Amino acid sequence: MPPFESFRDAENYYSMTHWTKHHLRLARDLGRKQWGDECYAQEELVAELGAAFLCAELELATEPREENASYIANWIEVLKNETRFILKAAAHAQRAVDYLRAPSLELTPPPPPFPMPKLAPPESPAPVAD
Repeated sequence: MPPFESFRDAENYYSMTHWTKHHLRLARDLGRKQWGDECYAQEELVAELGAAFLCAELELATEPREENASYIANWIEVLKNETRFILKAAAHAQRAVDYLRAPSLELTPPPPPFPMPKLAPPESPAPVAD
């Protein structure tokens, strides 16, 4: 994880959880089709929980942001439709934090999202006659 000095303030750890959803990292796809849809709200909940976990682990204090109230309203709707999503969101958030805190972050890419084909070894060139 980049050093804290790389960030403007503690709240910017929030973006780090979003960063982990990329297909070359944790490949977290909650099905978002457009800004503001239910899957967008799910990803925001994952990011908020991840930021809270990181800040708690690193003993960083954060202040509520203006957008928190509107996000909470969206999360309530998500949880009405899928009551167990809070558990899924917490699991996604913990995986993101674990990924960010891994000492070999740059050295260990996540597994590909699909099986890689097995390639035959290259053929050796024919020996050269003397």
